[in-house]
Amino acid sequence: MKRCLWAESDPLLRKYHDNEWCVPAYDDRYIFEMLTLEGAQAGLSWLTILKKREGYRAAFHNFDISCCANLTDEDLLDIKENHNVVRHISKLQSVRSNARAVTELQHEFGSFSDFLWEHAGHTPLMNSRKSDGEIPASTDLSMRLSKALKRRGFKFTGPVITYSFMQAIGMVDDHIETCSCHHDNRTM
Repeated sequence: MKRCLWAESDPLLRKYHDNEWCVPAYDDRYIFEMLTLEGAQAGLSWLTILKKREGYRAAFHNFDISCCANLTDEDLLDIKENHNVVRHISKLQSVRSNARAVTELQHEFGSFSDFLWEHAGHTPLMNSRKSDGEIPASTDLSMRLSKALKRRGFKFTGPVITYSFMQAIGMVDDHIETCSCHHDNRTM
């Protein structure tokens, strides 16, 4: 199987690339998981976060949005000290505040997914890039979505993180043209 170059160095990266990256997602729990993990990545490698993913799932009740919205300061300190997560307290606090913001969007839009996908016209943006180096760190759309998320109280949602998040949930398909997962190369 041919892959995007960034995914070749580790089995966890390959698995994520082949099964999740740029695959359209509409489940609020999974989308919240990706938002949390992308925010945790700030300043770190994606491989570091994937290695901690099970720790995040255990710490945050498999990303149950209601549970995360109701975490106490004591709960977050316990998570920081006793779970395999990035131990940056602001990142951990953002899980709670982002869960609360997601809950508000669910009440207003019916789902977090509907709010997000509205920004992409409810259709994945299919790109054709020749190399990983052509993939931008951010786009006009990620800047607009970042601003929309921040206005609603989200944390760790700058334009670069938001673009990675958009890739993670399939709003953007950035598989390079030679990758087996590129939309023109898929057999399914």
